[in-house]
Amino acid sequence: MVNGGPHKAGCTYTALREAAGALEKRGIETEICWLGNEPVAGCAACGACRATGRCCKKDAVNLFLDKAEKADGFVFGSPVHFASATGAITSFMDRAFYAAFGAAGLFFGKPTAAIVTCRRGGATAAFDQLNKYFTISGMPVVSSKYWNMAHGNTPDEVKRDLEGMQVMRALGENMAWLLKCIEAGKAAGVPPPEQEQRVATNFIR
Repeated sequence: MVNGGPHKAGCTYTALREAAGALEKRGIETEICWLGNEPVAGCAACGACRATGRCCKKDAVNLFLDKAEKADGFVFGSPVHFASATGAITSFMDRAFYAAFGAAGLFFGKPTAAIVTCRRGGATAAFDQLNKYFTISGMPVVSSKYWNMAHGNTPDEVKRDLEGMQVMRALGENMAWLLKCIEAGKAAGVPPPEQEQRVATNFIR
């Protein structure tokens, strides 16, 4: 789990913990990685990660990518800033997901989800933004009882959003179920989807 909020134990952490609790009840180990509150650099488009599968900048992105190799699933969380995910998690995901294109299998086929927290509005726009990283990477996107959002301006307010907390628990339950289904499929000899060589079509010739 990635906490893209500026506060280590803020609203986004509170929502992630609710989902983590449901996963842990089903025997799934979780870890929440906080991006911190220092600036996260954007992608420099240098292309170095094409060869190595890691970013040329030595920071939280590469630490996450090292962990991602062993992870079976992911949840990315962000508060809403001006109807978008935070600048920090946007830069982080731009670089992590671009680097992962150079590391076969790092994200492909692994269940994932986004969660967002906000005081009042902009949640669906930020939620949509984060989901686009997953669908371009061949990741099964895990849903809940509603869009994965919780409302509140403080962690205590988020906890009092009873529907939001239920949504997080349902997300954890659904992800635990899918992870166990994937493991059962592997044990039964069900092969993963076959990946064709990527075709890139440019519209200007």
